[in-house]
Amino acid sequence: MDKERIYKILFSSVYPLYIKKAETKGRTKEDVDTIIFWLTGYNKQTLQQQLDKKSDFKTFFSEAPRINPNASKITGVICGYRVEEIEDELIQKMRYLDKLIDELAKGKKMDKILRE
Repeated sequence: MDKERIYKILFSSVYPLYIKKAETKGRTKEDVDTIIFWLTGYNKQTLQQQLDKKSDFKTFFSEAPRINPNASKITGVICGYRVEEIEDELIQKMRYLDKLIDELAKGKKMDKILRE
C-alpha cells in the first residue's frame, strides 16, 4: 500500500462520494456533515474552508480541530481491514470516516453511529 499516495487523495474529491453514497440510501448531506463534525471537530465554515482549498486527507486530518475521543470506539471491518488494528494513524482516521459513512448508508441510527 502506497501511504503517500493515499495521504495525497483530495478530501474534496471524496466528500461528494460520501454524500452520494448516503443519498442513494435515503440519508442526507447534513447527515454526512454531522458525522464529519463529530469525528473531526470541524464546523460548517471550517469544513467549507478545507473543501475550498482542496486539502488532501493528510492536511484535512492534521488541521482538524479535535478528533473525537470516542473515535476509538469505532470498530469493525472496512476494505478488508479491522479499523481498530490499523497502525498508521492517518489511515486509521480515514477508515474511521469510511466506516461511519458506511454505517450511515446501511441505515444505522445517528446516535449509534456517533457512539453515544
